[in-house]
Amino acid sequence: MDLHTTNILLGIMAAVSVLEALSIIGLGVGAFVAYQRVMQLMTDLEQRQIAPLREKVEDILGDVKAVTARVSEQTERVDHAITGTIDRVDETAERMKSTVRDKVYQAVGVVRGVRAVIMSLLSSDARPKPPATAAGRA
Repeated sequence: MDLHTTNILLGIMAAVSVLEALSIIGLGVGAFVAYQRVMQLMTDLEQRQIAPLREKVEDILGDVKAVTARVSEQTERVDHAITGTIDRVDETAERMKSTVRDKVYQAVGVVRGVRAVIMSLLSSDARPKPPATAAGRA
């Protein structure tokens, strides 16, 4: 091989290296442009589709929070009302029990008193009379 052939081969290799570098740079620029287009498409898609959906979802979540708060408040009110009613029923039942007990005790006392009077009257009539003495016969 002579020097002229070596120089030609080196020139071809240099040209191929330059072409490779230019193609790599071209691919990089193409990838960057494609990236920008995809990002622009994503931004447009988000503005046209996702943003309105997000607003609707946020509105729905706000409504759900309001309903949950209202239900919680109503549940608390119902619980308070039921607790108060149960307390009043217990209190009324206790008063009724006490009143009935007092009336029954009074009635039992009256019945025992009447029974005692009747027993007393019956026992005084049934008492044997004392036997007559010998002095009383003469």
